[in-house]
Amino acid sequence: MRRVYIHSLVGNLKPGDIPAEVRVKCIDALVKNYFVEQNVIQGGYPLDMRYAGPREGLLHAAFRQNYGCSKMIIGRDHAGVGDFYGMFEAQTIFDKIPTPGEGKGLLCQPLKIDWTFYCYKCDGMASLRTCPHAKEDRVLLSGTMLRKMLSEGGDLPDHFGRDEVVAILREYYEGLTEKVEIKTHKAATGN
Repeated sequence: MRRVYIHSLVGNLKPGDIPAEVRVKCIDALVKNYFVEQNVIQGGYPLDMRYAGPREGLLHAAFRQNYGCSKMIIGRDHAGVGDFYGMFEAQTIFDKIPTPGEGKGLLCQPLKIDWTFYCYKCDGMASLRTCPHAKEDRVLLSGTMLRKMLSEGGDLPDHFGRDEVVAILREYYEGLTEKVEIKTHKAATGN
């Protein structure tokens, strides 16, 4: 039987990122309300983010492989910072390393995720690979934009996230005594 292992970094992050304890609360809410709980395990490892983009994607895959994971989601700009790395470099680096069976190949393989968004016409989350509709029908919002909107007390687009998770994130951002300026980069807005 296949199960889902949610393996979060719980070390230090850059200012403005969502701290581990808040992310764990969000994941707990999702597991409780939307997953089959007995098929999900949530764990963490105390590694600080290095924001090393593609190389950090490989590092995360190696760690997760050691925890028994065979697949790992690699999204757009995994472990990136600003506009330093190309948007999909953390995915393409996996194409440049040996594959299993060729010696020391990495056994934890990437699940490469394209741009994701909410599509009004699909009435749900979709990606460029799955949605045939136009840009005007989509709500494209990155994690950076989400953090910026929440830190400024702004409204999120309708249907952007599960209500339980948005409530946890709002509570966290409303409770901050020192606001952190979150700078967006061109990929955060889809440009």
